[in-house]
Amino acid sequence: MRACIQRVTEARVTVAGELVGEIGAGLCVLIGIAQEDSGDDVAWMAEKLVEIRLFGDADGKMNFSLSDTGGSLLLISQFTLLGDCRKGRRPSYLSAAPPELAERLYLELAAAIAARGVQVATGRFRADMQVALINDGPVTLIVDSPGMRNRGAEK
Repeated sequence: MRACIQRVTEARVTVAGELVGEIGAGLCVLIGIAQEDSGDDVAWMAEKLVEIRLFGDADGKMNFSLSDTGGSLLLISQFTLLGDCRKGRRPSYLSAAPPELAERLYLELAAAIAARGVQVATGRFRADMQVALINDGPVTLIVDSPGMRNRGAEK
């Protein structure tokens, strides 16, 4: 599982002009689900996203997490995060999970984050989405679950 995490002051996602998810201050997370991902990756990533310290304290140091600040999270499925661009001109998505597995784990991740007390908004799985955000900082990180790191980013 690979996440692109962006600290935001606001973010929203629309599908065909319809607003489907919106948050104020918090994290906008693009999530890529790999073929080998499982419930263990979901649990690890949910904990990481809720507890990673990306928000400033009184001294401006990133010492606070979503659970500390009460911020929200916009979760958007993004299989292209698993694209392998090492060969040729067209990315390979062989490591991306098939849609049925990806959707199940995506929904499980959203539920696991919400179960930790964070307000979660989502995009629409397999839809052509438009994402608008104001990146705060900017702060942007790529985080791989331990399973992704152990098997390598790409095969």
